[in-house]
Amino acid sequence: MTCGAALYENDEPMRREARLRILEWAVSVPSLFWLSLFFVIPTLLVFAIALKPANPYGGIGSGWTLVNLEALAGPVYLPVALRTLWISFLSAAICLVLAAPTAYYLARVSARWKNFLLMLVIVPFWTNFLVRVFAWKALLHPEGPVKKLLVMAGLAGPATPLLYNSAAVVLVTVYTYLPFTILPIYAAAEKFDFQLLEAARDLGAGRFQAFRRVFLPGIRAGLLTGLLFVLIPALGSYVVPDLVGGPGGEMIGNKIAQRVFVDRNLPQASALSAVLILAVLAPLAAVLVLGRRRGRTGTVVGTGT
Repeated sequence: MTCGAALYENDEPMRREARLRILEWAVSVPSLFWLSLFFVIPTLLVFAIALKPANPYGGIGSGWTLVNLEALAGPVYLPVALRTLWISFLSAAICLVLAAPTAYYLARVSARWKNFLLMLVIVPFWTNFLVRVFAWKALLHPEGPVKKLLVMAGLAGPATPLLYNSAAVVLVTVYTYLPFTILPIYAAAEKFDFQLLEAARDLGAGRFQAFRRVFLPGIRAGLLTGLLFVLIPALGSYVVPDLVGGPGGEMIGNKIAQRVFVDRNLPQASALSAVLILAVLAPLAAVLVLGRRRGRTGTVVGTGT
């Protein structure tokens, strides 16, 4: 009996671990099924269609070809791809520059004002996205109030275009995704120990130097999250460049829509989508690689230490 009890006690941790693994799989399988059905399989289909020829009737031809991928390096798509990259990165950089001081102030403001200011950050979400973009289109219209004020102030001429260019796309993109940048940076700033800034000031650092060399490295996880929250949707943006960009602000998303709905060239649209998928996955892969390297060196990812 004593030996049996000892064997049972030795088997109990193994049984508990086996039950835990079964429970983990039971919880994970629905998510894996969902991701496979609605993300992995469609993505593989997009890559497969990108290697198929198009037929004259708007369908997918038989056989395999690299023509669709080779066309991406031509004069039609390369300028659009470069414009997409610089608009997305510029918008993300502007959002970070505006969001970091805002998050710093929100984290240090008194509790009496904090909830009110956070509400002001969230208020744009209460309005439909399309309504907000159309509002900017009305504001930037040649007969709109912004154009009239700029002309009255002598900052713009009657012929100065405010709409249908890359600058308008950057402006509306920053407006759209700035709250998505502020909130994760604010969440990281809330956990930051502001006594470190006081210590830096005691050691002779100025306000801006302490902010740049102590606060920003301390919230790097929030900065990285905010960057991704702008960069990834901006790369695939379609509505904003379509409504306020015009021909001078076209991005890859607009070209994909043209190939699908106007040209009926699904393989070419799939090739563009495949490039866009890779461009979106690239920053995520970079974050994972950096996270693993920090983990190997003993750095706690997400704490900013």
